[in-house]
Amino acid sequence: MIEIIGNQPDNVLAFTGHGRVTGKDYESILIPAVESKLKEHSKICLLYHLGEDFSGFNLRALWDDIKVGLQHPRAWKKIAVVSDNKWVIGMTKIFGVIIPCPVKRFDVHQLTEASEWLKI
Repeated sequence: MIEIIGNQPDNVLAFTGHGRVTGKDYESILIPAVESKLKEHSKICLLYHLGEDFSGFNLRALWDDIKVGLQHPRAWKKIAVVSDNKWVIGMTKIFGVIIPCPVKRFDVHQLTEASEWLKI
């Protein structure tokens, strides 16, 4: 499940992934939020928090994640990934090189620091 984290600066989208994140979560929550925010701003910051109860993505969610990035390659100002999941850490390193914006990973207990980094 994906949940929007409220009370963010206007150009920041923040999400928390709980349990198993699915393509339906992307299509009903994340993608519409990204599309809406991009109508207001040419570049946005993304905070993606995958906490201790996060158990993974299904295949459709992974595909939707790639599609969002490919459809909006220059839309990202900064991306902060907050997770201690080893698989997520590895993927963040790989995609952090490909994505044309700063991408930084934070430990799961550094959610506040990640939010502050996006504001700079």
